[in-house]
Amino acid sequence: MESGPAVFAGVVFALFGGGLLVWTVSRARQGEPVAQGVSPVASVTIATLASVIALILGVWCFTRV
Repeated sequence: MESGPAVFAGVVFALFGGGLLVWTVSRARQGEPVAQGVSPVASVTIATLASVIALILGVWCFTRV
């Protein structure tokens, strides 16, 4: 019963992190900006960091099940 919220949070974090990582990589490969008005290197770095953190949080949530 207590594992339900952990599974839900893990799925949400994993989907967000994976989606953001795929989107960031595809935008960077096409040469498109990841964020408007921001340095391309900084925006790719920050988006990649955010996606990796979300994936780590998702894995952490799944270990709590």
